[in-house]
Amino acid sequence: MLRRRLNRLLGGDENRVDSRTIYVGHQPCSATEGFTPPKFCDNRIVSSKYTLWNFLPKNLFEQFRRIANFYFLIIFLVQVIVDTPTSPVTSGLPLFFVITVTAIKQGYEDWLRHKADNEVNKYPVRVLEDGRQTSKESEKIKVGDIVEVIEDETFPCDLILLQSSREDDTCFVTTASLDGESNHKTHYTVPDTEKDLESLSATIECEQPQPDLYKFVGRMHIYKPDQDPLVRSLGPENLLLKGATLKNTKKIYGVAVYTGMETKMALNYQGKSQKRSAVEKSINAFLLVYLCILVSKALVCTSLKYWWQSRDGQDEPWYNQKTQKEKDTNMYLKMFTDFLSFMVLFNFIIPVSMYVTVEMQKFLGSFFISWDKDFFDPEIREGALVNTSDLNEELGQVEYVFTDKTGTLTQNNMEFIECCIDGFQYKYRDSRTELDGFCVTDGPVSKLQQKAGREKEELFLRALCLCHTVQVKEAGSQVDGDQVDGLDHLNPHPEEEERGFIASSPDEVALVKGAMKYGFTFLGLESKNMKIRNRQNDVEEYELLHVLNFDPVRRRMSVIVKSKAGETLLFCKGADSSIFPRVRQEEVERIRMHVERNATEGYRTLCVAFKQLSAEEFALADAELREARLALQDREEKLMAVYNQVETGMSLIGATAVEDRLQEEAAETMEALQGAGMKVWVLTGDKMETAKSTCYACRLFQRGTELLELTVRTLEEGGRKREERLHDLLLEYHRRAVQDAPPVKGGVTRSWSTANQDYGFIIDGATLSLIMNPSLDASSSRHKNLFLQICQNCTAVLCCRMAPLQKAQIVKMVKNSKGSPITLSIGDGANDVSMILEAHVGIGIKGKEGRQAVRNSDYAIPKLKHLKKLLLAHGHLYYVRIAHLVQYFFYKNLCFILPQFLYQFFCGYSQQPLYDAAYLTMYNICFTSMPILAYSLLEQHITIEVLLDNATLYREVAKNAMLRWGPFLYWTVLGVFQGLLFFFGAWFLFSNPALQDNGQVFGNWSYGTIVFTVLVFTVTLKLALDTRHWTWINHFVIWGSLAFYVFFSFFWGGIIWPFLKQQRLYFVFANMLSSVSAWLVIILLILLSLMPDILLAVLRRPKSPRARQKIPGQSSAGGTQSSRSSARPLLMRTFSDESNTVI
Repeated sequence: MLRRRLNRLLGGDENRVDSRTIYVGHQPCSATEGFTPPKFCDNRIVSSKYTLWNFLPKNLFEQFRRIANFYFLIIFLVQVIVDTPTSPVTSGLPLFFVITVTAIKQGYEDWLRHKADNEVNKYPVRVLEDGRQTSKESEKIKVGDIVEVIEDETFPCDLILLQSSREDDTCFVTTASLDGESNHKTHYTVPDTEKDLESLSATIECEQPQPDLYKFVGRMHIYKPDQDPLVRSLGPENLLLKGATLKNTKKIYGVAVYTGMETKMALNYQGKSQKRSAVEKSINAFLLVYLCILVSKALVCTSLKYWWQSRDGQDEPWYNQKTQKEKDTNMYLKMFTDFLSFMVLFNFIIPVSMYVTVEMQKFLGSFFISWDKDFFDPEIREGALVNTSDLNEELGQVEYVFTDKTGTLTQNNMEFIECCIDGFQYKYRDSRTELDGFCVTDGPVSKLQQKAGREKEELFLRALCLCHTVQVKEAGSQVDGDQVDGLDHLNPHPEEEERGFIASSPDEVALVKGAMKYGFTFLGLESKNMKIRNRQNDVEEYELLHVLNFDPVRRRMSVIVKSKAGETLLFCKGADSSIFPRVRQEEVERIRMHVERNATEGYRTLCVAFKQLSAEEFALADAELREARLALQDREEKLMAVYNQVETGMSLIGATAVEDRLQEEAAETMEALQGAGMKVWVLTGDKMETAKSTCYACRLFQRGTELLELTVRTLEEGGRKREERLHDLLLEYHRRAVQDAPPVKGGVTRSWSTANQDYGFIIDGATLSLIMNPSLDASSSRHKNLFLQICQNCTAVLCCRMAPLQKAQIVKMVKNSKGSPITLSIGDGANDVSMILEAHVGIGIKGKEGRQAVRNSDYAIPKLKHLKKLLLAHGHLYYVRIAHLVQYFFYKNLCFILPQFLYQFFCGYSQQPLYDAAYLTMYNICFTSMPILAYSLLEQHITIEVLLDNATLYREVAKNAMLRWGPFLYWTVLGVFQGLLFFFGAWFLFSNPALQDNGQVFGNWSYGTIVFTVLVFTVTLKLALDTRHWTWINHFVIWGSLAFYVFFSFFWGGIIWPFLKQQRLYFVFANMLSSVSAWLVIILLILLSLMPDILLAVLRRPKSPRARQKIPGQSSAGGTQSSRSSARPLLMRTFSDESNTVI
């Protein structure tokens, strides 16, 4: 990479930048020519972040970039350098613990990535070298090596196909891990290559690596003795991509053209960046506020100290004379050191232990996801997986969900459901109940019991068997000629049900299998002859003359075949919108009703038509097709014109309905996510028609949803330039979806606004490139803004024909939009990795398409249905828990340090600590740490069942509701109120310091101990009041912490410790408890401090679940929940009344 940049800067070989020359098998073109092998990158894949050598410095640098860690490092250094009131251990030990725990966690996660990389890099491959086959590790493959790949193996790098074991010089691959499509694709060998690859002398010129999976330009020069070199063009049909899998081909040989991080798969990956949750950003904001409070306190105390000392007799009293060294010290330096001393004294207002607790809460909390039995899938015998525990609370803040279609929303398992022939619906039933397997269920009312003629039925089934590009799998069993008479005549060859088919589209296989159910079986294609077996078990043979391929603009495909009788027939199938205008209109009405009904049921519908061509018509079409296919310029446009000319004046035979089976509970999951206020976008590499029907089946698009389509097809309507048409369409859609739409209140989605028009948006990859292309003029950003505003006002968005990087672009665009909404991406293939890495939260599904998505995700779940519980239950609870943890920590430390600040006004600003050093160190580490940790792991302010039944509850914590400035101000005011109460309550008691029976007075350490005792009991009991879900662990840590404090105080003050120079608390605690007045004040102050919470809980009655307006069609489970489950005192203290109202 560095060498390439230097070449560009220094004006090096320009050709090297634009193209690369590869010597096949590293053989020179001629014996006389000098051969210097070019240098390319090796085949190693690197997804890890650290190495053994850079882990320590890199990790420390990243950790100290966090403002809190850097702050505590500075405080620790000040305590070491300056003579401060507290020991450096009080700051150094917690900081060391945080840094160590985080480093171990991140090091372990990176070790797992190294392990995954090694599995790929060390995989054994076979390479031809000097005529011999040798085995080497995948990472050692070089550009130019000839690699052997056998069936069901994954290609180790990007290869040009040189040789195949198939007789027709093709091979089949699946690219599920690249573009999500698990269908077989056909690739072709380069023509005129030597069968003996040892003697092949050739070079390849091709473009430099670029990420577009569907684009490749190159040429191959083949050198033969005593002949001019042959030049053959190379395209994507010759390129086998890394990550794709070889299917239905015993073995192939290919030459490596792109390796390692230059393969198209690697170029489509985003780098794994450090993800930060919204909670962490809130913590940093609150931290800055408390830093300002800390600096203000230190400045006030420093200023007042020198004002105090400026008064007569206060600077150097007779009992505390200054030393000569103190007199010689510079005054400004002394002021600065005093300021630092006050900073260290009040330093505990910044809770270093909060970071320890947050890290432990995230790490331990992630196990609850892994242990959840509802996430266990018996099929793969695995449960959920947590790769990154830093984002648990982000699961409760998701606003946008970006999902893949194939393998995520659907099982990619098409099934033939029914068909309509000449206006009659035919649904397959068991052949023993219906003589021919057909069942007429509806049709014109006057012809209810009739069927379409047998001739029409057979023509329709013949069209299904011939109009496709399906191939029969070689490994299929041989068809025997046994016949079964009687009622089983529909399936005379039971082995054919197990016949394997290969196709570029799964619905083609479904249609061929559907025809098999009704007695017409496709036997295969041999030498351009298509064979089918009809109902009478006769084999019919048709010569395949032309295939008019499917494309997204025409939205149909056709075949021209010739029967044995000499008839030339054209069979066409496609979307209703592309077929209906090309057939006789009187035939349309009979079938339109069935097509519309099937579409609303979420089925993938196709219409079937045919046309008989005369000899003259075919001769003209044949000549025009051959001429167009030989054109070097505008080939696509010329072919399109011929296709449109041929596919006219057809007769409509019928229509089919195919179901792409959804994942289990996919529709319910999508509805729940939308009910929770999330917007769902489907990003898929699949065709628009298939994806659209899936969106209907998932209820993302409803019957009343108006679809706004922005695709190549709509851009080419009107005959104007694409850019002009794009601009007009964007403005029109913006007017309808944004400008003319009524204002929507916050939190209201389709479920409550049925009177308003719902919009769905559809865009394809080619149009998205026009919108996102940065090379365009200023209108590009204008288009981008319009597009984003339209999408944000639609209930659902479908993006089809997306390349992996385009998926990431979409996610990035939404993520960086106004308000910075929290995004989540979910997918199951390597083509989804880019968007998984780009989103705030990435979810991988443990599907059938490899584990690349799982390895690069933050969380992995076995099935889509598990996303509902992961977000609505786990995400909601994690957010509430950690939000309470953060607010509680700032609150209890403010209560802790405010009396220390007030104490300075009564001790001459002498930096005298109010609390003993043991209390200062132990307060956050031992006395108050375990109850909040247990709370943040176990609290359920609302039960999981209620959270799942009432998706709207998710909205109440959306947009970081519990960590906004309002709740933060409430907790801060509460801390100030209680801190003032602790200090002045004890101060009022000490107005008469003779508090013991013998008249002995209490000292300053007794005063501090009384304040500290009230403090520990109050903040712990405050947490007990907030707890709604009690377990034995909560009881143990809350009451255990209080008992431990009492025990420790007796123990610490009851023994003379030989290692202490001074023992301030010797018998102080025991003496304090011997005073009835001290007992009374402690109990009174605790009760007065907790009074606001007690009054709120008593006077403010929680809303019953019936007060909530329920989603239409929602189960009534939420309405019968107990009042205890629905009570939300925690939320009452952090939400306004409006936040509980659902309109």
